[in-house]
Amino acid sequence: MSMVFPPLYAIIDADLLQGSALSFAEAMAESGVQLLQYRAKHASTREVCETSQLLCARCARFAQESVRGVRLIVNDRADIAALVSAGGVHVGQNDLAVEQARAIVGRETWVGVSTHTLQQVEAAETTSADYIAFGPVFPTTTKEQPDAVVGLELLSQARERTRKPLVAIGGITLERAGETYRAGADSLAVVRDLLLARDPGAQARAFLGEAALAGRTASPGKGNV
Repeated sequence: MSMVFPPLYAIIDADLLQGSALSFAEAMAESGVQLLQYRAKHASTREVCETSQLLCARCARFAQESVRGVRLIVNDRADIAALVSAGGVHVGQNDLAVEQARAIVGRETWVGVSTHTLQQVEAAETTSADYIAFGPVFPTTTKEQPDAVVGLELLSQARERTRKPLVAIGGITLERAGETYRAGADSLAVVRDLLLARDPGAQARAFLGEAALAGRTASPGKGNV
């Protein structure tokens, strides 16, 4: 594997967010999280663009204030990611293909792709994707029409089919973090268990503690936008 991938991938889902996106991003950064995604499935294009721009500006300040920066990934919208100079874009199976998104955001910006089957993982391995997300590993309620649960066994098989960073997603809680890392995930994409936590920052630190126990560590500077 060519890089050490941030072990916790915090997703800011606008539909679940209890406060402001900026406040949540700050709590994550202060806790050591280096990778954020902004996801707003029901917001207008203008709202997504404006919030993404604010988050990118804040992430740039994180990089100036600390040794480790924070990379912001925009969900679905490669055009917005390019417009606001985000750190990356994440596409699903029904969005732009990886190479189409790459043509918009360029070589220096990360492109991640969601996969739900081993065949999709194998196909993603042949693309220029910087990482592959696989799931849902566990049952999830954050998607209106979730794909079939893949489980830890298929996650382990996915690990064998790609050399790219593998991000586990879907229903991941702190209690399930250790076994998910051990099954082969380089990183855990977490939504509800961070957004709805009484203390999101403390919860993020607990996840990072599980990552350390599993031998997953982030490298300085990889999160810089």
